[in-house]
Amino acid sequence: MWYSEKKWPLYTKHSVPLSKDIIAKILATPQGERAYGVVEKLFDAGFDTWWVGGSVRDMLMGVISKDIDIATEARPEQIAKIFMRCDLSSALLGSVRVGLGKHLLEVTTFREDDEASDGRHPESVIFGKREDDAKRRDFTINAIYWHPISGELYDPLGGENDLNENLVRFIGKPAIRIRHDALRILRAVRLRALIDGQYHPETYRALQEQVQSVEILSGGRQLEEIEKMLKLKHSRRAFEDLWELSILRYILPELHACKGIAQPSDYHQEGDVWEHMMRCISAFQKDDSDDIRMAALFHDCGKAKTFSLRDRIRFEEHATISAQIATDVLTRMQCPRKRTEKIAWLIKHHMMMSTFLSLGEERKAHWYFHPWFGELLRLFAIDIAGTKPGNDSLLRAIEQDFLAFLDRHPRPPKPLMTGEQVMEILGIQPGARVGEVLQLLREAQIRGDISSEEDARDMIEKLL
Repeated sequence: MWYSEKKWPLYTKHSVPLSKDIIAKILATPQGERAYGVVEKLFDAGFDTWWVGGSVRDMLMGVISKDIDIATEARPEQIAKIFMRCDLSSALLGSVRVGLGKHLLEVTTFREDDEASDGRHPESVIFGKREDDAKRRDFTINAIYWHPISGELYDPLGGENDLNENLVRFIGKPAIRIRHDALRILRAVRLRALIDGQYHPETYRALQEQVQSVEILSGGRQLEEIEKMLKLKHSRRAFEDLWELSILRYILPELHACKGIAQPSDYHQEGDVWEHMMRCISAFQKDDSDDIRMAALFHDCGKAKTFSLRDRIRFEEHATISAQIATDVLTRMQCPRKRTEKIAWLIKHHMMMSTFLSLGEERKAHWYFHPWFGELLRLFAIDIAGTKPGNDSLLRAIEQDFLAFLDRHPRPPKPLMTGEQVMEILGIQPGARVGEVLQLLREAQIRGDISSEEDARDMIEKLL
């Protein structure tokens, strides 16, 4: 058929008003080519199938999305007959992951809204037509469909006009949309920051009135949205909205408490702790890790608990307190234990910069060879960027000292023993003692006292 023979969409008088350059670029990407192929196969089989959601919104904004959502009238069992390789584990929810080569793409059957919902997940799934599928989506700018073969745009709810106005608007009655899924409160905030936009008045009022619904959400879902916000170009806008709408009161009261906590004017002319935090998250660079971003967000949250006024404003032990608060929060949000420990370590040691230059070689080895030291340096830099005036002379001196130290002392090889091995030899459970033994082994390895796993085992056995 004509459309299956084309590797390029046709443009008709009803074609999508998209830049040809953007279309060419996304179809040239691996994900674009695969998503085109999925639509082509389902279209050849006679099923109405489109790209939808964020990828279409991004294309209209001139951005190439990494993920492409595909929606179709084909039922899961029909999809399974067309594609040789399918993951049907979510078929009851109308979603099938289909295989093209080594890759899997998610294809969702058109669905109607389910009026019975507990705010977390639907009671059932009702399959429907494309127009039903559009109405059950969250925001108008996420309910725009594009056909990569015909080049047609399907926009029944005015999403393109809203996008031109940079407007975030719930589909239908906002309060009902939130009651169907409370996660939409956080998604609204993230979406506004993503497009650097504004809220429709009715959407804004609903967010204010339904804010307590976020308590329904699991910690894992809350954490996922917070991390997505931290990656946005306009992340500050998202967190200002979280505070203004009182969302933080319910999901992160530890951060909400930071607004209005004054700082010593000699060192922090930017203002209160909240302002410092916002300047820090605005200083993120594209390649900053998720752990650095999370550590920067929480690095000074302990100041709300440690504020004191004597000769000047002081925050005694605020780094240690902040690390403990972050540990409690991330545990509550179901963050993996090892990752939580790393983030807390970065926060706990973020005030140590003034000590590094005065350390002896052995103590420098302890820090400079630490696997997280590079990220600690980056957290220092973000902390300085969030401070007014920001003086980075000490940071630059440490970076030079670090490089000079590595020239004098090449990094040691891979550790000779794992924590699991230490626990097995000593017959102990996970805890601080394991870390202490691993550090002793590391320092002995750096000095050259041990050089093999057998040496390490002998050293541990002597500790018995």
